[in-house]
Amino acid sequence: MSKTWSVMEKGSGIGAAIVARKALTTGWSKAARRKPPENPADPDVALVEAMAWAVATGALIAVARTLAMRGAARYYVKSTGHLPPGLEKDGQ
Repeated sequence: MSKTWSVMEKGSGIGAAIVARKALTTGWSKAARRKPPENPADPDVALVEAMAWAVATGALIAVARTLAMRGAARYYVKSTGHLPPGLEKDGQ
């Protein structure tokens, strides 16, 4: 695997996850008028709140990482003229 692509892939994914988490924390705080649960496994956190936080966090971070990595792949293709190592065209 290309070291350049490896850095691009990991960097874009991590960056997107950090930004998504910050946006979700801010949005949750404004919508719920309280901070999100720091530890959803804590028995003192309501189960509904813990599950809502887990679902929202997982979904938003997955979407953000996918979009960031697709953008990185497009940039890689534009720069090199071919797909990054390990990525192949979807046969659909």
